[in-house]
Amino acid sequence: MSTFKAPKGTYDLLPPDSATFLAVREALAAPLRNSGYGYVETPGFEDVELFARGVGESTDIVTKEMYTLTTKGGSHLALRPEGTASVLRAALEANLHKQGSLPVKLWYSGSYYRYERPQAGRYRHFSQVGAEAIGAEDPALDAELIILADQAYRSLGLRDFRILLNSLGDQECRPRYREALVAFLLGLDLDEETRRRIDINPLRVLDDKRPEVRKQLVDAPVLRDHLCESCLAYHKEVRELLLEEGVSFEDDDRLVRGLDYYTRTTFEFVHDGLGSQSAVGGGGRYDGLSEMIGGPALPSVGWALGVDRTVLALQAEGVALDVPPATSVYAVPLGEEARRVLFGVVTRLRKEGVAADFAYGGRGLKGAMKAANRSGARYAIVAGERDLAEGHVQLKDMESGEQNPVPLSDVAEAVRRKLA
Repeated sequence: MSTFKAPKGTYDLLPPDSATFLAVREALAAPLRNSGYGYVETPGFEDVELFARGVGESTDIVTKEMYTLTTKGGSHLALRPEGTASVLRAALEANLHKQGSLPVKLWYSGSYYRYERPQAGRYRHFSQVGAEAIGAEDPALDAELIILADQAYRSLGLRDFRILLNSLGDQECRPRYREALVAFLLGLDLDEETRRRIDINPLRVLDDKRPEVRKQLVDAPVLRDHLCESCLAYHKEVRELLLEEGVSFEDDDRLVRGLDYYTRTTFEFVHDGLGSQSAVGGGGRYDGLSEMIGGPALPSVGWALGVDRTVLALQAEGVALDVPPATSVYAVPLGEEARRVLFGVVTRLRKEGVAADFAYGGRGLKGAMKAANRSGARYAIVAGERDLAEGHVQLKDMESGEQNPVPLSDVAEAVRRKLA
């Protein structure tokens, strides 16, 4: 047994379960690739200040959860806790916003890291698929992203999720709401750390999950009552576009999300079968983030969907994905000559797009057929000296057990025909 284990709060993805994770990633990304979003990949670590400015110094992510390190050269870096700030930084650095029409539409998939108390659905290393539309202020763009996420979840067979929707206002109307909220919060019985949050960003307090705090927030002022005419009209159009496309949602006046950069539209996908970690994805508009990290004004919107939690949601609903087997054909040679011949057959099949594997290690027929069974292959190609002398191999249906000779020259065509 190995001396080493995966770090606390992390996990290894191994076959056959890893095939489900790959299928989920593919399904979450597929609607984006069909809607003009190009793939982007950023480093696994960034300058600490990128997240401190963008995600927000008052957030738990920055104050408690980031993995930080100091390089030999003295640079302060952090493993990325989320994707939006990194993707926007990359787009700005490459001047993508100057190279054509806006918005710049990007999608990504990768690993993220937060130092949290490990529990079901909450890991210190987790996987997300995300999308960002950078440089355009348009309710249709907000609606598009929500619709694409809804489409992705439904393509997987998920049905028991809900979309929560809210507006956080903008720089014109949020200060008035902030003033009313601060006055309310200062009258509550809160601990010192929470009171410090009030000074930095009082909306963070609304996101507090502790029962003793939530109980005191019941009568907190609602942002909807303080939205300016422009934000009201913007939110109204987002709602109408979703309803026109048959996407149902629930208005949630308390929805804040855990990041400081959100403005106007904010949304969350929740699944009630996951217990306390019910959010499977979410996002919103972040019109001021570009300026926060030193870029020009680029109103933007995006989301991130959790691969890990989506898999848990599928399990909660009892949805089993139709994941194709890793191997369609398994070659079993009996003897040295058959080993060389079937190795060539397997190589040709792979070149022609057929998933094929080989009984390595010179094992006997019984052991090789057990390996063929475990591989999930639909067909086995078996050949010994007599078969080769007669110019054919045996093609065995692993489900029915039926076995027939096939001319060696026709084996690839015969396999393709049967698999089709």
